[in-house]
Amino acid sequence: MLYKQESGWKQLKSEERQQIIDFCEPYKAFLNEAKTEREFVIASQKQAEKRGFVDAMSKDELKPGDKVFFNLRDKNLVLAVIGSKDLAEGANFVVSHVDSPRLDLKQKPLYEDSEFALFKTHYYGGVKKYQWASRPLALHGVVMLKSGVKVNITIGEDENDPVFVIPDLLPHLDAKVQRERKASEVLKGSEMHVLVGSIPCEITDEDIKDSVKYNALQKLNEKYDMTEEDFISAEFELVPAAKARDIGFDRGLIGAYGHDDRICAWTSVQSILDMDHTPEHTAICFLVDKEEIGSTGSTGLQSRYIEHFMQELASRIPSSKNDFHAVRRCFWNSKALSSDVNAGVNPLFKQVHDSQNASKLGYGLVLTKYTGARGKAGSSDADAEFVSELRTLFDKHDVKWQTGMLGEVDEGGGGTVAMFLAHYGIRTIDAGAALLSMHSPMEIASKFDVHEIYRAYKAFYA
Repeated sequence: MLYKQESGWKQLKSEERQQIIDFCEPYKAFLNEAKTEREFVIASQKQAEKRGFVDAMSKDELKPGDKVFFNLRDKNLVLAVIGSKDLAEGANFVVSHVDSPRLDLKQKPLYEDSEFALFKTHYYGGVKKYQWASRPLALHGVVMLKSGVKVNITIGEDENDPVFVIPDLLPHLDAKVQRERKASEVLKGSEMHVLVGSIPCEITDEDIKDSVKYNALQKLNEKYDMTEEDFISAEFELVPAAKARDIGFDRGLIGAYGHDDRICAWTSVQSILDMDHTPEHTAICFLVDKEEIGSTGSTGLQSRYIEHFMQELASRIPSSKNDFHAVRRCFWNSKALSSDVNAGVNPLFKQVHDSQNASKLGYGLVLTKYTGARGKAGSSDADAEFVSELRTLFDKHDVKWQTGMLGEVDEGGGGTVAMFLAHYGIRTIDAGAALLSMHSPMEIASKFDVHEIYRAYKAFYA
């Protein structure tokens, strides 16, 4: 019997197609609201609290059906629904990352040159640097003032806000300076400086040599009580100011910044919020940070925070609180979806894909047995038995799914958080969406896939 896959849209009638399109409207709104990892975690926690989730640290004991959350520094969020079986028998994890490629401000970013005020930046994650020039950017972040007060700042998202921009070089003058550069150097990292001001201050003072820079600082001080030194204790990110938009006459695609990996994070959150029964195995939605730079740092998956919150859960569940090995046994009996995105077939660059093994937009959830590069390096490589279980599960629930690889062999590759989950003995596979233009300021996803991924995660939690 031949194995055949086809677009999920083909099977749907017009009213069913419209239901999927309508389902994605809250996702588009969420993408516009939460463009940074902090914003995504905070907004998701608010949704969870409205749906009955409470802070796990406020509970002395947990029983089946209880819904709790853990928040680590507004960078990690864990949502858990306690199952009817002992924790040591395993949990079902869906793990997504909420950081995306962007531009971060340097610690001392502000300077003046040629009577312009500019910010120096450092790009975060894998970006094509030239894609960020001549594009409206919004500033998001937090600053800890010297007084100890935390100030949240967002500039550039409201239609009445100013935006910021990296000025590119005009084609009339780029022949010797830029035109012959490699694509990776069309815009160099050291050239990714952002215009933030052009008007000098009104103060006449010989000690003020950079009057445009001074005027920009005055604006920040007037509105946010910031001084130049406060940049040192700030986290500022520049992200595309554009809103999520429908693509195409049929509105079947969504173009937006941050599909990687918020398409998986949003669906993993919504599916656990919509659970209407007590699962057998404890269901855990885990939003992580720093995946785009190797899952490092105290809020990346290599921080071992997973051990911390699982121990806190175990200490509150009567059947495991006195079992010293409960968490270790839980990990070895657990299953996880490393819910991250894959490279969908790009009609303009089909040669980088193995067409027989590549994922496609509109074909549903992508199961990626292994990622990595150069001989599967950096991959967890899911075992056949676990893949078989998922095939059976998704077919039972009529979930549309497909298989995928991250490009043809030796074309490149990449990794996810899967290998860090597998380190604990958790049976893990990548499961997420196919995208076009991944890591760009305008990534492209299928609305059909958003809906199907939600259904897949919901079935897996259960």
